[in-house]
Amino acid sequence: MPYEYCGKTAVAGYHPPVIDPIALRLGPLEIHWYGIIIASAILGAAMFGTREVRRRGEDVDAGWSMLLWIILFGVLGARIYHVIHEWGTIYSAHPELILQVWKGGLGIPGAIAAGAAALWVYTRRMGMPSGGWLDIFAMAIPLGQAIGRLGNFVNQELYGPPTDLPWGIPIDAAHRIGDWTNLSTFPVDTTRFHPLFAYEALLSLLTLGILFWASRRFAAWLYDGDLLLIYLMGYGASRAYLETFRVENWTIGGLPTAIWLGLAAVVLAGGFLILRHMRGWGTPGAWMERLRAKTDAAAATADEPAADSAGAGAG
Repeated sequence: MPYEYCGKTAVAGYHPPVIDPIALRLGPLEIHWYGIIIASAILGAAMFGTREVRRRGEDVDAGWSMLLWIILFGVLGARIYHVIHEWGTIYSAHPELILQVWKGGLGIPGAIAAGAAALWVYTRRMGMPSGGWLDIFAMAIPLGQAIGRLGNFVNQELYGPPTDLPWGIPIDAAHRIGDWTNLSTFPVDTTRFHPLFAYEALLSLLTLGILFWASRRFAAWLYDGDLLLIYLMGYGASRAYLETFRVENWTIGGLPTAIWLGLAAVVLAGGFLILRHMRGWGTPGAWMERLRAKTDAAAATADEPAADSAGAGAG
């Protein structure tokens, strides 16, 4: 475990807030902050993705129609991944909690896999360029991740080991896991923990910055699907590193599953990115070619009435 507990709070008298997970109560109806934040994350990612759709000259309405399927399968995949991840510690004993998504528990690897699969099937059925739309998907995901991770703060989840750093966060006794449930060693009033959700949010924004820069700087060189591969490399590396701070992980061969997945994403996505460019398995700047063709077609269509009018006048 990459930490050493120092036994005191880094800043005397510093008490970060613990937020009530329920934002609003209307009689028996409870509206949770987690749901509000996840909805905001989806909306923010969708709006950012819409700008990229317009820039590439794709159909905005088709994008919003596709989004419904991506959300549906993305949430389903995220929940399935989380339930499998926490089956031995939570859901095997309390299966009634599986459907209680509002209490938290959405695994991003599952959301990425299921959301990307839904997008691929939809675009293939509709005759749309799957690789190009997957790139748009990859551009939007990191922003959604960064916003959505704030929900982990409200639910007091996705935290790391105790720390004396000034940005450490409090975790109450009910949300402690592992050795940290020992309140004699780790008192609630003075113990602060690494906010892994915040680290992942910052790394997601860094990944977004890299994607944004690469999509402009190398637009004429990139193939359809390259941005998705770059995203997978960035997220895989970030997740593999952050997973070393967590405890009670779902493991395979003694190593957390998320580390296996993260490293696999880096190696496979990076290897395929290099190989496809070495072999020429794609068209450089394909989306620019499609945009140019659409622009030329629109210009030709606009010229037809003028030509018809001229011909009628000459007659």
